[in-house]
Amino acid sequence: MLCSLATKVTDEAVATINTLEKDLGKTLLAFQCHNLKPSELSEDELERIRKVESELGVSLVAVDA
Repeated sequence: MLCSLATKVTDEAVATINTLEKDLGKTLLAFQCHNLKPSELSEDELERIRKVESELGVSLVAVDA
C-alpha cells in the first residue's frame, strides 16, 4: 500500500478540512492510500532512480501497476 497527498479533493471536502483546521489551530494534510505493490529492482535500477531523485529533489517509488 502506498499513500500520497490527495489530489482529487472536492470543494466540499476542502471546506470541511479548512473548518477543522481553524477549530484545531493546526494545518492538516490530506492523504489517499492506494493498493500498489512495490517493484523488485536491481542495484542498477535503484542507482538510476536515486540519481534522478537527487537531481530533481523528489522521492520516487517503483510499483507494479
